[in-house]
Amino acid sequence: MPNGDNWQGDVLRDLTGATAQGAIPVTPTALPAPAPAQTTAEAPRTRAPAIEAGPPAPIAPATPHPTPNSRPTLPPALTATARKPRHGEPLVTRTLRALRRTVSSSAAREVAEASSVAEALQQPVTTGRQIAVTSIRGGAGKSTVAALLGTTYAHYRHDPVLLVEADPALGTLPLRLGADALRWTTADVAAIVEPQMSLLDITGYLVQLPDNAWLLPGSQGRVGAMLDTKAYEKVMVSLRRYFGITVVDCETLPAEVARTALSASQARVLVAPATLEGVASTHSVLEWMTGLPPHIVAGTVVVLTQSVPHGGVDLDKAAGQLRDTGASVQLLPYDRHLAAGGAISTDRLAHSTRTAATRIAAEALQLSQRRR
Repeated sequence: MPNGDNWQGDVLRDLTGATAQGAIPVTPTALPAPAPAQTTAEAPRTRAPAIEAGPPAPIAPATPHPTPNSRPTLPPALTATARKPRHGEPLVTRTLRALRRTVSSSAAREVAEASSVAEALQQPVTTGRQIAVTSIRGGAGKSTVAALLGTTYAHYRHDPVLLVEADPALGTLPLRLGADALRWTTADVAAIVEPQMSLLDITGYLVQLPDNAWLLPGSQGRVGAMLDTKAYEKVMVSLRRYFGITVVDCETLPAEVARTALSASQARVLVAPATLEGVASTHSVLEWMTGLPPHIVAGTVVVLTQSVPHGGVDLDKAAGQLRDTGASVQLLPYDRHLAAGGAISTDRLAHSTRTAATRIAAEALQLSQRRR
């Protein structure tokens, strides 16, 4: 059975009342320490150059990369302050939808649409696809969208999926993905990755997530963590061959790493708040992007995120203005579960949120397939 059957069953259950065939595990755990070949004492070493004829010269042993200590994603005292996660929509809304689906004449059409989206998410890829997620300001929901995309791909697909946090400035992607502890970071892996490593070698430095997904954090939650363009490029080039899809949670524009990620990826997701200021700023960025090679805008999906139930913007008109630049536009509706922060539990997302997440993921993957 395809990986997408379980989540698709959730969607179809909401539409037709059918029983889902499974639930998605939502609390990932950190992978145990790397295999012996990657321990501190036996970390990959650079091969010494060949020695020409003559007296042998002493070769200084290579210094292994120090193994960082594992740190909790959140201090235990802060973890204890979290309340019980809420469902994305009120009980009365779920009850009314259950009543409507028993008499709705559009149920078959919606089921067909869900099946079409699932098929798009499961399309094979010939080379690793990299999808960069960024925004023009903090608080737009960038890491939330990146987490939704990564978990969607991982659930529907058979090949491994990687989520890379290229935002070391106290990024929230590990928290959103429910990672308990962090050790190796993007900068750490850039210093030790070697072409001869296998997938098993590589995953020893990553955080394991549900459904064959993996996380490479940008930092350990420390202020002042750095990630330069050279290190980012080395990691992305080295890891691309191991994973079918890589979702990159970038810094906000116009940071240097974010610009590099946008130009090197096969598709881009630009997250913006569904407010008048957010739409206006995003429109300006898209107009600027029209001066770049045509595939940049054509391969961009704008995701308007609602942080309140009822905003002050006509979303249909706003989306039309943004589409005039050549970009695609999708809406991520307000969801109480997402708005509360913390780890995302897919079984607590509202029906409309799950549907929107699959559509965004499918469109981003289709756009990435057009760019070789």
